Amino acid sequence: MKVGILMGSKSDESKMVKAKETLEEFEIDYEWRVLSAHRNPDQVVKLVTTARENGFVAFICGAGMAAHLAGVVAAHTTLPVVGVPLSGGALNGQDALYATVQMPKGVPVATVAIDGSQNAALLVLQMLGIENKEIADKLAAYKSEMATK
Repeated sequence: MKVGILMGSKSDESKMVKAKETLEEFEIDYEWRVLSAHRNPDQVVKLVTTARENGFVAFICGAGMAAHLAGVVAAHTTLPVVGVPLSGGALNGQDALYATVQMPKGVPVATVAIDGSQNAALLVLQMLGIENKEIADKLAAYKSEMATK
């Protein structure tokens, strides 16, 4: 079981690192990749169309501006996709937010706040916790600890 953490550009890594750290905290395997929906479309499609047989259970996709990555991933898989609109550009992430939430019918992308990669990881963990009691218990402890801080 692993989660794909994808971002459109190397410069997005600093905004996506919280997703990686959160999955590590919960001991969930992940693959961390820089793949642009525009510059590497064939690689994106190859990864996503073979994802299930390669052990992926979900994708977290961070991209800015036009933010097509999450939609392209969602178009090629039935696995859950969480989009993270990233800040930057002339509209400081609002363009990416609108692009990420405006998916067409039949291509769902769960969307978190601008630069919200930690919440994206937590959302994936909550989905996994539906069937995995160990993850559900760790999430309950995590939230309990968060409440006491």
